[in-house]
Amino acid sequence: MGGAVGDALGWPVEFRRLDEIKKRYGEQGIETLVLNETGMAEITDDTQMTLFTAEGLLRASTRSNLKGICHIPTVVYHAYIRWLHTQSIKCKGREEIIENLDGWVSKIKALYARRAPGSSCLSALSSGEMGTIEEPINNSKGCGGVMRVAPVGLMFSKKHAFKTGCELAAITHGHPGGYLPAGVHACIISCLIEGMELEDAVISAMQELAAYPRNRECLDLLNKAVELAKDNNPPENALWQLGEGWVGEEAIAIAVYCSLVYKNDFRKAVCLAVNHNGDSDSTGAITGNILGAYLGIEGIPAEWREHVELKDEIITLANDLLIGFEDSDNWWNKYPGW
Repeated sequence: MGGAVGDALGWPVEFRRLDEIKKRYGEQGIETLVLNETGMAEITDDTQMTLFTAEGLLRASTRSNLKGICHIPTVVYHAYIRWLHTQSIKCKGREEIIENLDGWVSKIKALYARRAPGSSCLSALSSGEMGTIEEPINNSKGCGGVMRVAPVGLMFSKKHAFKTGCELAAITHGHPGGYLPAGVHACIISCLIEGMELEDAVISAMQELAAYPRNRECLDLLNKAVELAKDNNPPENALWQLGEGWVGEEAIAIAVYCSLVYKNDFRKAVCLAVNHNGDSDSTGAITGNILGAYLGIEGIPAEWREHVELKDEIITLANDLLIGFEDSDNWWNKYPGW
């Protein structure tokens, strides 16, 4: 829910420079959700793909529990192909996945809205090839991998969460700067769910990152984010030192910084995360995911929870992630094991 709220807050200003944002929304920038004609604040591809990540993980759980074997990235890859279908794009050689759309997530009509999906996700998924860390599909380091993996942290312990987060991001993003930040994101969420303090969760995720090759860009930027969060400099001045969030390591660094600076104030953190020159909805979504896990549902302003698009479906998926698996026909119908 926190990720969806941050995503929705940043969506109206995603492609605007900070001076444009202030000119349109006031000196403090955008501070409230923008509602559409139905009274809802729209989510983007960030939350759409997060929901399909959750669906893929739950279907993988079904398969693992009932068949005893499962390759999680492949099952989640198939979920991403179903997301691609909602964007009216075909995948070469994978027609069987969408010929009979089962489960319930891909039948949610609102998910078929197109909200500026990332080019790396679209091109990678439409190719018919599944990228892996060992055999990258491209050299993309965009933030389209890191923004969608929060559900991983809700299902796995930190080491497994880091590895799985990287694997799921590498499906579409082949550069380490595209998949390692996803491991960090998933690991932070996992550590928070296990009860760690936010600072400790960030350090723990950075320790996991240090064990992976080609980590220097991401690790250096995260170290800078942690150090900046300790300073008393105006947050707006600190953000520009971390980039604009279009690439993975910048997006996770901005989210970590905003979360640390305002760790007890969800509203201030996500407002800071979206009011800058860059990829506002993604940095807002990642920040929202982190502080949603840290502060809990009551930490998210009630009026924002009430007006975010697909709030009921988001809560249903979150609750099912908590359950993990249920041996029943109803569960199989929701999350078939393939």
